[in-house]
Amino acid sequence: MFHRNLLPLLSKARVLHHLKPRLTRAMSSQFQLRVNPLTGNSEWIVIEENEPESPTPDTAQNALLATTSYLDMLNDCPRNTSYRQAIDKTVTQPCRVLDIGAGTGLLSMMAARAMGSTTCRMVTACESYLPMVKLMKKVLRLNDMEKQIKLINKRSDELQLGVDISSRAQVLVSEILDSELLGEGLIPSLQHAHDVLLVESPETVPFRATTYGQLVESTFLWKLHDLHGNEAEACDGIRLVPTGFEDVLAVKPQQYAFHCDAIANEVKLLSEPFKIFEFDFSKRPESRGETELSIKATNDGRVQAVISWWILQLDREGTIFYSTAPRWINLPVNISHGDWCDHWKQCVWFVPGEGMYVKKDEAVCLHAVHTDISISYSIKSPVSRNKSMQYDLTGRDFKLILPPERIAIYGDSEWRHTMFKAISKAIQGRVDPLCIVADDSIFLTLLVAHLSKTSHVMSFFPGLQDKGMEYLHAVASANNFSVDRVEYIKKKKTKLTVHDTHQKKVDLLIGEPFYYGTDSMLPWQNLRFWNERTMLDAVLSEDAFIMPCKAILKACALSIRDLWNSRRSLSKIEGFDHSVINSTLGACGELPGEQEGPCLPYFIWQCGNVKKLSEALTVMEFDFSKPIMSSHGKTQVEFTEPGICHGFALWIDWVMDSDGSIVLSTGPDKRYWKQGVKLLAKPVGVGESCSSAVIEASFNPSSGDLDITQAFS
Repeated sequence: MFHRNLLPLLSKARVLHHLKPRLTRAMSSQFQLRVNPLTGNSEWIVIEENEPESPTPDTAQNALLATTSYLDMLNDCPRNTSYRQAIDKTVTQPCRVLDIGAGTGLLSMMAARAMGSTTCRMVTACESYLPMVKLMKKVLRLNDMEKQIKLINKRSDELQLGVDISSRAQVLVSEILDSELLGEGLIPSLQHAHDVLLVESPETVPFRATTYGQLVESTFLWKLHDLHGNEAEACDGIRLVPTGFEDVLAVKPQQYAFHCDAIANEVKLLSEPFKIFEFDFSKRPESRGETELSIKATNDGRVQAVISWWILQLDREGTIFYSTAPRWINLPVNISHGDWCDHWKQCVWFVPGEGMYVKKDEAVCLHAVHTDISISYSIKSPVSRNKSMQYDLTGRDFKLILPPERIAIYGDSEWRHTMFKAISKAIQGRVDPLCIVADDSIFLTLLVAHLSKTSHVMSFFPGLQDKGMEYLHAVASANNFSVDRVEYIKKKKTKLTVHDTHQKKVDLLIGEPFYYGTDSMLPWQNLRFWNERTMLDAVLSEDAFIMPCKAILKACALSIRDLWNSRRSLSKIEGFDHSVINSTLGACGELPGEQEGPCLPYFIWQCGNVKKLSEALTVMEFDFSKPIMSSHGKTQVEFTEPGICHGFALWIDWVMDSDGSIVLSTGPDKRYWKQGVKLLAKPVGVGESCSSAVIEASFNPSSGDLDITQAFS
């Protein structure tokens, strides 16, 4: 199953089953694209189907699989139990079963067991992602299920009747659902299955899925998308979204997966929950559907977002359910809220601009449309039915799309003031400075051009590329600067020379740092800026100012039970042993030898039950006045609160000036940045019996990897 936003880092959930990934197949191998965090260059990992078992783990493959949500999903006990109950109820005798997007083979094994003892391969498991196929083989072997399940390494729409499967299946079991429901290719997969692979009126698990929504007001959610309104209070003279250009810089008009329970106290509910779409898995779905709902406002307020979720009915009779609803929703007595998990969240659809003001008891008209992979909305004003709150998808020739958190950062007055102060300090007294913006910061490019009218700015835009310059052309006039003073450097070589900088040395080398398309990377992978600085060493003037001047790796101890539980080692899942895949999926718990689980990026404040057990401490520093080098740090953590320590949060504080007075933190209190989380193999009770721990970190300048260890005393 390959997700459309998965590559290059498998950052989003499992791999989307139906849609074709950036992965190629050659004979019995596949090539997986990965990005080098220090250079931004793409590189291929070769995955062999029949490579021999190795006593040492394949670090590259394991690192990719650890970033998927397979482990979190397999630790979702309510999900596993619901599927097992529904399959036991549906598969009561030998029959042909098809499992689409089989993953580790859990549902296939449930179906085979439900039939009773048999050696005939009545269950066909279809899985397109070769690394998961290899894991499934291990799981099937461990559970003595190899003879009962036929495993096919293909997408389901590649299966051929009479070639891959001998006859149409009577039962379909599948779990190709994302937080939005449709994003993993559910509809195309069901269409092809009903056309080619299933009997008429088959039994299916799940049987039905229904999406629901609720209108809300939320300042936090508003800041994630309305940069024009949010930056109105900024006093720096920069307008990233000038009046009349409201669509030039925006978020992508789509639903965003989000842990809405984390902002429950910041959300004002403006309607009761309402039903939107219903999908019956036992019937062939349509690629497109739409509905128009009249929703009664329950409060005065501004509709700034639609929060949505779904409920699965797993059996035909309607006795087994699974819900992704936020906890403030009162569910029927036969449906319960599940445990915290990261693989399925709620979804948020942003209403454009400041939203739409409504009064209590007014009717709001919501128009919902689903395609084969997504659901979208538009809202019509209760005053003027002709005025629709929807995104302009066809008007302006150019639109720069950024992630919601980046939009919020660019609208944050405190962040902008910090950058303004740092750049003002850096250019003070410099005449005709040459400035290189080494990252994808459109804000810093505008800010330098604004503060120094004689400057020449060279921007790399390594991720945005031409789109960065197109954006600057669009807003130049509104920001009163000439684009003649800004140059886009299409950096193809590893090092620049003075020939590239017009025979002039660089006075300022700056970055936020922000690299487009790296939102799911660990915080220290933005040390790519340090690598860029090293590559530019030959063109830097003797008194060149480098911003940030240094980076500080910070850490604090956490009680983070929900996240630890979602990534704990697997044993038996509904009676099937999965322990053989723990190390590959990056589980925390009893791993072989000295192996430890990986450090992974999370918005810690969204990770359920979280408690800090120590102050924030400095582990190590990275000095950007020098070329990139190996670095090592060590610090002792004194526990300030008693509790159960599940791991440590790690992040970077960026020092923006030479005297260390301007610092930008990206720690757990800063909600627009992800932190790294290093989970312990086993939670440790801290307090009187255990008062401190030692954290050590080593940075590898060749790979950009940060090795982190800890010891308790």
